[in-house]
Amino acid sequence: MKVSDYIATTLEKNGVSVVFEMIGGMITHIIDSLHQKTKINIVSLRHEQSAGFAAEAVGRLSGVPGIALATSGPGATNLVTAIASCFFDSTPTIFITGQVNISELSLDLPIRQQGFQETDIVSIAKPITKWATLVEDAEQIPSVFEKAFSLATSGRPGPVLIDIPMNVQRMDINPVVQKSHLPSSGFVEKVDFHDQLKSSLSRSERPLLLLGGGVRTSGSIEFCRELVNVLGIPVVYSLLGVDILPYSHPLRVGLIGTYGNRWANMALMQSDCLLVLGSRLDVRQTGADADSVSKDRDIFHVDCDHGQLNNRVKADYTLVSQLKPAIKSIIESISVEIRRTQWLNKLNQLACTYNDKSELVGCVGINPNQFIHSLSEASKPAKTFLADVGKHQMWTAQSIELSQDQRLLLSGGLGAMGFALPASIGSAFSTNQPVVCIVGDGGFQCNIQELEAISHHQLPIKIVILNNNSLGMVGQFQEDYFDSRMQSTVWGYSAPNFKSVGQAYKIASKEISSIEEIDSALDWLWEYPTKPCILDVSIDLNTKVFPKAAYGRKIDDMDPVIKNI
Repeated sequence: MKVSDYIATTLEKNGVSVVFEMIGGMITHIIDSLHQKTKINIVSLRHEQSAGFAAEAVGRLSGVPGIALATSGPGATNLVTAIASCFFDSTPTIFITGQVNISELSLDLPIRQQGFQETDIVSIAKPITKWATLVEDAEQIPSVFEKAFSLATSGRPGPVLIDIPMNVQRMDINPVVQKSHLPSSGFVEKVDFHDQLKSSLSRSERPLLLLGGGVRTSGSIEFCRELVNVLGIPVVYSLLGVDILPYSHPLRVGLIGTYGNRWANMALMQSDCLLVLGSRLDVRQTGADADSVSKDRDIFHVDCDHGQLNNRVKADYTLVSQLKPAIKSIIESISVEIRRTQWLNKLNQLACTYNDKSELVGCVGINPNQFIHSLSEASKPAKTFLADVGKHQMWTAQSIELSQDQRLLLSGGLGAMGFALPASIGSAFSTNQPVVCIVGDGGFQCNIQELEAISHHQLPIKIVILNNNSLGMVGQFQEDYFDSRMQSTVWGYSAPNFKSVGQAYKIASKEISSIEEIDSALDWLWEYPTKPCILDVSIDLNTKVFPKAAYGRKIDDMDPVIKNI
């Protein structure tokens, strides 16, 4: 069997239904084999970074590794940002790059390059992959792909890169799979952890559960929801945990972190027992003053990555384990409701007193937090929401109202502008249901060329641009720390007329700039649920993201300062 045919059929046998690519000479054999030998949908994008982000969305939504292909040289290096995004957010993905013929590789020669577009992508990608390899022997292909699928999905999921020279792709092989040997990453039983957790929860007056993105990546969502209902304690969540509980859940509190909901950060700092699942407690979640989070409460932290435990925030009790078996064992060992009515009532009161719609005092024009609530209410047909990186991402995370089955995808650890538009394409192909893509004018321009793919395939993607005609998040930082010298965020920055851009790509487009236009615009957005469209929403340049935790202060000490909290 030809190697490229084996690769194509192996992808299909492993549940891959769609691959994303930008064609180049060194992957033509694989693309042709995919076309001839499989029913896999081959989606051509206009930039390899976009192919990577689209594959990331598939991996996050389906659990089956997302697949992106690129040619050698610039094609491979253009994947790097997406690879890093998958690595930091623990997304199962396999990146396949074509390489020049083995005879054209410089290898150990004292030269920079032998073949045209030759690039050592394996060395570049190793720090941001679970495994990166150059296949020099065609007979290794079966075991390489078995190992790739296993590594991408096991333990802490993440990306794998396979670099395949052109001459290897066209060789014939005897496709006998060689079993790969991978380290076990199962549950580590720790009885004292459960005993201490049960004891702490039983005497706690203000217990709290913190959920992060690991709940999703570990496939533990249903177990986690069961745990919440069994324990009956309130839940806060990190940026990648927004969609774990539906907005209407009575135990859902809110988003913690630098731009979290004020009342959720208050809940975190007032808790006396904290169980952390699927969150690494990074600086954006806890603020720079990690010691203040460690004090005055019992902290129980579960993570499959030993290095994440007691890294910044010191926990009283830790457990190295995959989340699914860990949660199951907690449910079995603590089958007693811990509900504290007085504590729940207090948190509900805080949420009413310091609600997100009222943070932007004196907001001119459209209040973005209020708009996100309205957009959520109107977007019941959507299966997936995505937000790019910038102010709009924080407004979305603070205020979005998700139902039980809706998802929110964000670029978390890497924080890559340009993520949302191509990831929306991956989401549309993965779910075959409508998608809402929330972007800023800056992030939208990073991969704006992918409007062509959306138009070409007539994907059901509703693009909502929160347009403040600036790079607002950095601009807010400049206001605070650089005496409002807005170089490169306002000064020297501009955006096109997005309605005209949409029309150029034959996508229906509309602009609004006032509160009175919102309801009719949202009706227009969903008039044809399966059709793509663009809604450009004007946001005043001076609209900030509030509340915001100030550097060096406790996470619940947020700007603007509110007296008598």
